[in-house]
Amino acid sequence: MPGVWGRKHYDFGVTVTVPNPTTPTDRVILHVDMDAFFAAIAVLDDPSLEGKAVLVGGTGPRAVVTTASYEARRFGCGSAMPMAVARRRCPHAVVVKVPGERIREKSAEVFAIFDEFCPLVQPLSVDEAFLDMTGSQRLLGTPVAMARQLKDVIKRRTGLTASVGVAPNKLLAKMASEMDKPDGLTVITSENVDAVLTPLPVGRLWGVGPATEATLHRQGIQTLGDLRGLSEAALRKRFGDLGGSLYRRCRGIDARPVVPDREAKSIGHEQTFAHDLAEADEVRAFLLGHTEAVGRRLRRHGCLARGVTVKVRDGQFRTVTRSATLEEPSDRTDVLWARAKGLFDAWAAAGFVPVRLIGVSAGPLTRGGEQLGLFDAEDRDKRRAVDAAADVIVERFGSAALHRGSARPSRRRG
Repeated sequence: MPGVWGRKHYDFGVTVTVPNPTTPTDRVILHVDMDAFFAAIAVLDDPSLEGKAVLVGGTGPRAVVTTASYEARRFGCGSAMPMAVARRRCPHAVVVKVPGERIREKSAEVFAIFDEFCPLVQPLSVDEAFLDMTGSQRLLGTPVAMARQLKDVIKRRTGLTASVGVAPNKLLAKMASEMDKPDGLTVITSENVDAVLTPLPVGRLWGVGPATEATLHRQGIQTLGDLRGLSEAALRKRFGDLGGSLYRRCRGIDARPVVPDREAKSIGHEQTFAHDLAEADEVRAFLLGHTEAVGRRLRRHGCLARGVTVKVRDGQFRTVTRSATLEEPSDRTDVLWARAKGLFDAWAAAGFVPVRLIGVSAGPLTRGGEQLGLFDAEDRDKRRAVDAAADVIVERFGSAALHRGSARPSRRRG
């Protein structure tokens, strides 16, 4: 079959055919959507809520539901619903508030993972994004393998689950991620797109809101199959420009690229601990581990950093940042670590206090080549060989498989 390089039946019952990635129109797009994000954070922070109907939001007379757990959704509760209505539908639901800072922290953790997997990430909200993984197949494997690995890393690092849609474009990937929630993995390909889309209600088409759905119903159009049975001319006659868009989308046609919201200016890694760390050496060990992760991401994306910034937040939520410029742009872990360690040591020497959060970032970024010194070529090559070997080990066995020097904390927290 021309243009097809892989065909395999996976254990969740889907036969996946992946188009030849050298063809410009054939892409591997993932849409990642965190499951009941705010409610899941509430359960993570209070395990006694596990298995209960949880409504996130206020309790005032005009309060609305921000997120409903899947247990609450079984009773007809949903986002943007008046809280009073949701509580009538589900009287036993537990109403909680999730602090905005906590949401931002978990969102940052999730997006840091996205950035590790690929440089083309387009956020849609704090808990969902598109990832263009077309160029990552040699490194991370098949589209399904990449999606599973991503889900596993998110679960292991954040304690939260995500649903992932895999498809050749953004429209189909977005629709796929919604088909098997929670903790789902759904694949739509050029071969199964007709079978998947045809029976769906028109309201399931991304971009069709309640008003458009009602209009389509009045025209006798209930399913995407009904919509696909009409010509583009007929749809345009009935709905104008919207008809042309509906004609393409109901067939899964979408040529839009994944566009990052802005060009990355830095690459960073940080961690908030469940308990404040009272020992400087323990914080320093975590900082080294984060610096290693930043170095790996720089090398993976082909970037060099011109400087390093260390971020420290203490138990009183006071945040301090310290920055230093590198002599030459670099992606070498030893160079980054020398600057990060110096910044942290200077802060600690001025009066160490227990630490709640530690982070490091490298930037601004450049893609120019590293300037070569006259007398350090041998040492530089050795350092690069160490980085390259470490990157291979971590890619194969995970970040826990390798630690430099004191990068293994005496006890893991957070």
